[in-house]
Amino acid sequence: MTTVLAMVALASACSERTIIGSSADTIDDQDITTVTESQVSTTSTTTSTVFVANEIVWTSCKGVPGDSECGELSVPFNYDDPSIGSFTLFLARKPAADQANKIGSMLVNPGGPGFGGSSVAQNAEWYFSSELLDRFDIIGWDPRGTGKSTPAIDCIDQYDEYFGIDSTPESPEEKQAIVDASQKFNDQCVKNSGEILPYISTKSTAQDMDTIRRSLGEEKITYFGFSYGSELGATWVTMFPETVRAAVLDGASDPNATSLDQGLAQAKGFEMQLDAFLAACSKRESCAFYSRGKSAEALDKLLIDIDIKPLVVSTDRTPVTQGVMFTALAQAMYSDVAWPELERALADAVKGKGAGLLKLYDDYLRRQPDGTYGNELEAFLAISCLDDPGPLSVDAVDAQVPIFEKAAKRFGSSFAYGYSCALWPVEQAEKVVITGIGAGPVVVIGTTGDPATPIESSRNAAKELEQGIFLTVNANQHTGYGVNRCIVDEVDRYLIDLIVPKTGKICK
Repeated sequence: MTTVLAMVALASACSERTIIGSSADTIDDQDITTVTESQVSTTSTTTSTVFVANEIVWTSCKGVPGDSECGELSVPFNYDDPSIGSFTLFLARKPAADQANKIGSMLVNPGGPGFGGSSVAQNAEWYFSSELLDRFDIIGWDPRGTGKSTPAIDCIDQYDEYFGIDSTPESPEEKQAIVDASQKFNDQCVKNSGEILPYISTKSTAQDMDTIRRSLGEEKITYFGFSYGSELGATWVTMFPETVRAAVLDGASDPNATSLDQGLAQAKGFEMQLDAFLAACSKRESCAFYSRGKSAEALDKLLIDIDIKPLVVSTDRTPVTQGVMFTALAQAMYSDVAWPELERALADAVKGKGAGLLKLYDDYLRRQPDGTYGNELEAFLAISCLDDPGPLSVDAVDAQVPIFEKAAKRFGSSFAYGYSCALWPVEQAEKVVITGIGAGPVVVIGTTGDPATPIESSRNAAKELEQGIFLTVNANQHTGYGVNRCIVDEVDRYLIDLIVPKTGKICK
């Protein structure tokens, strides 16, 4: 699970991805049928019944260029009691280019939690090599509560009131403002989406994956998950090991770590990347934030100045508070591709111009040009708080602040403060202890300069799996597949030919 900044983090691989070298039609609702284990050849080892959905009907996706197809699939709110209600999952498929030599389907998830995966299938060429596109039908779906699946989480419409506030309070009044914003956010989630809040856990989405597999008629299936998609994948391979053909978990966090350990790992990861950014800038006079070779000192002064006097960009938007600035810094740490943009934004901020930092903040929150937002952030918090809420009171959150401040001198406080999960109105979902027993070799990728899922967390994720195969990619970004030909070849050989890489290999 990922927790970044005062209220939210999106550890996702949804940003631009390139490989080295290379709205849906309405579908009739599909009925869910309950059968006993003896009636199907492949069943979950964790449930006593299996829910079989009708075959997915694929049609051309409306308004989407290319050859992708779209479909829908009904799944129950609760697999133990399907009478409670159901979600309609939205799916997209990019058919294998070489149908004569197709291996089967590959399920994909981009991360979050809270991001829809249908866009990954519709834009598969940005994520996967041509070799994988030749041999697999790429199938993405918007997990329950997200994207175009219905019903979806819908808590709030405007974000500035909740995420633009100062994330590192220096007074009881500032802290209370964060508590109040968190409570108001939770109240809006209950008001608008309370019916589904108990039913959007990672465990339930892993059960949906098996329903999708059976709907496709495949005895075993392949999976590729980025970022949080690795946690989902690890849950799936543990719950349904006999159905796993192959699985790749890229940018994996330690699925069995406590919320505190994961939060501290991320705080350290973002701090490390920020230090790397500042060191690189200080060595290069052409860096817009060069500051006579003292970029770190200049940043620390800017953080103080903005805390005292936030930068006003426009009267209808949040000022650039220290909280907004930390969000902007976090956005730029996901990949060094964004570092030049951050250099310019910081240089402008020194001059009293906050538009650059506000844009990075907006990019992080997925703000659209028309001022609207998707539901990624709301779904992220709802799923995260259900899976692992962490401290369960305001006082318990406050008690962890010094631990975070010691772990990361700049990002620490902004990671520690945040009360939504502590005040979350829904009881935590059952957590699956990750083992991967019986799933066979599972490839886990860690990237040396990954702030959101630091490489040690990825290494630990591989160790938690019975046959975890760990690969390292040297790069300053979140997730590693596509960075160089080495990692692409290792992963592709595994997925296509089931040739298992040598664990510990480093792709430079």
